[in-house]
Amino acid sequence: MHPMLTVGQMLSAQARLQPERIGARDLERAMTFRQWNERACRLANGLLGLGLARGARVAVLAYNRVEWAEIYAAVAKAGLVAVPINFRLTAPEALYICQDSGVSALIAEEALLGIAGEMREALSLEEHRYIHIAPAGGGETPVGWTGYEDLIAAASADEPQDPAGIDDPWCLMYTSGTTGKPKGAIRGHRGMTMLALMTQIELSLKRGDDALLVMPMCHANSLNFFTSFLYIGAAVTVFSRQSFDPALCLRTIGETGVTFTSLVPTHFSLMLEVPPAQRGTAGFERVEKLMISSAPARAETKRQVMEMFPNSGLFELYGSTEAGWVTMLHPDEQFDHLGTVGREVVGSAPIRLLDEAGNEVPDGEPGELFSCGPYAFDGYWNLPDKTAEALRGPYLSVGDMALRDAEGYIRLIDRKKNMIISGGENVYPSEVEAVLAGHPAISDVAVVGCPDDTWGERVAAAVVLRDPAVTPDEIIEWSRGKLAGYKRPRKIVVLEQDEMPRTATGKILHRVLRDMLSGDGN
Repeated sequence: MHPMLTVGQMLSAQARLQPERIGARDLERAMTFRQWNERACRLANGLLGLGLARGARVAVLAYNRVEWAEIYAAVAKAGLVAVPINFRLTAPEALYICQDSGVSALIAEEALLGIAGEMREALSLEEHRYIHIAPAGGGETPVGWTGYEDLIAAASADEPQDPAGIDDPWCLMYTSGTTGKPKGAIRGHRGMTMLALMTQIELSLKRGDDALLVMPMCHANSLNFFTSFLYIGAAVTVFSRQSFDPALCLRTIGETGVTFTSLVPTHFSLMLEVPPAQRGTAGFERVEKLMISSAPARAETKRQVMEMFPNSGLFELYGSTEAGWVTMLHPDEQFDHLGTVGREVVGSAPIRLLDEAGNEVPDGEPGELFSCGPYAFDGYWNLPDKTAEALRGPYLSVGDMALRDAEGYIRLIDRKKNMIISGGENVYPSEVEAVLAGHPAISDVAVVGCPDDTWGERVAAAVVLRDPAVTPDEIIEWSRGKLAGYKRPRKIVVLEQDEMPRTATGKILHRVLRDMLSGDGN
């Protein structure tokens, strides 16, 4: 049986097959596959030279930049495990992930040293294992940090002698949990290689393609597409900005020869609002494929996107960090099956929709969605009970409820037990509730998502107060620094205890509360 390639071996192969072709770039610099592979080897050997043992976890805290491509490849070559940290998290939130995963090193960029510095005392890593990425224009390495470029320059360019194996873990992708604590989803090389192969089949990818990775590189979406394009030897362009700039994104697509990008509906909506004079149109005809995912998209938004990119097919995707891709809606299916997320991705077993007793439900009736594919995660980090809860044999559920029509198309009806999706970021109400409940004036709290024209949803909270003098604005300000910006409530409504909608057993009626909080005003 021919061995499957690990992610590190993917890059080695491309460096051998097409060494002078651009492999990875951002808006500041570009690397050929040969340069990329050499720097990844040097970084891998540099990390091993810090005394990191095989399987050690390396936290990465950075905005989108091409160094992510180097780091992801380097940890694979060294047999290490990347722990990407969402740059929107606060220091306490990031610290929990680092401590839970037991990281042995932290790579952080200059602009995020404030968060890294707050974590440092609690982490207590050896000083030389704090690695500093300088700004794109260069800069001094702070005292007490190891320079990223210094580490690369001093290390060997040879391939490491003990690289990761196909069954080894590659990344720990932390997802917010319904218990209020994030869980580390283990993504291994075998699953990611299979996901890359299935993605190429579904999207008909080819070596001449060029992917613009706009979603954060700490997210599964960009990680998955990064792997797929690397495997086939196509270029990846990292949109290296701290926040989304729709006009710049459009100009980048037009000027760099991009043929593919994956965005959330919010991104597309913001790009559609850019005045034509600021868009530029040169190169738009080269875009062949667009992906929309992570939240429901309106039919009118889809139509306008296809008008802007006339030669592009629009795909819609449903998946999760744990399952990888689950369903795909293809360009020729968009308007015949509006409101659905398509059917099973190639290579997957038929989706099962189960009732609470574990029985299959008939078409048209709601059930919990279970998927089974060759690229699912390898379990939750140090949480065997949570892993077991998510599985029914080889089938995996992340708690989504769905309907299936007679043709097999899937319609999502509730997401991950009331999860909120704001601008493509997942927010679990229980996580926000746990923080707000720590305010001394709050005696009861419930959090839901309310519709938002720009972000899809915004976080809203209903609270019962012990001290009626405390205002909603004071509570929102108090939550700053305790919750990432996208998790902080944008709206707080004060209720009396008997006004909080609950079932007879005391559970919050989220649908009722969502209706109560979705009106205008504060």
